[in-house]
Amino acid sequence: MNVTFEGKTETGKDEWLTPPELIKALGDFDLDPCSPINRPWDTAKRHYTIKDDGLLMPWEGRVFCNPPYGNQTGKWLEKCAMHNNAIALTFARTETRMFFRCVWEKATAILFVKGRIKFYHVTGEQSNSAGAPSVFIAYGQNNAEALRRCDIDGKYLEINK
Repeated sequence: MNVTFEGKTETGKDEWLTPPELIKALGDFDLDPCSPINRPWDTAKRHYTIKDDGLLMPWEGRVFCNPPYGNQTGKWLEKCAMHNNAIALTFARTETRMFFRCVWEKATAILFVKGRIKFYHVTGEQSNSAGAPSVFIAYGQNNAEALRRCDIDGKYLEINK
């Protein structure tokens, strides 16, 4: 995630944490491979941080992945697709090559979130609304079903069975 130990990225931006109520709405997760070192709440039973490099570590069980946004996002979504038991959260940049390659061609379903998510800082403080719309991406049928059944306001779309 290119994070320094103060919770800032190398570009000076804070880490953006998924609101806990959104994670809870999706059910229990076994692993979060993109967890901040200092987090105000758990997102899964196990967490990998930048110290672990979640891209290189083995993934087991159901994964929640809020990857670093930017040129590294595609690598994380590729790993989600290969693992095929994950829900990822990223910006809904539906026109990009990365979205076509990693989402339209490989994901099982997506949930476009209505409105903009208000992410959190590692301090537990909520930020202003995100700068772009967000989408949850399901890899695997059980995760598609979790998106379909959750109470997160948005538009569900099954794309690959």
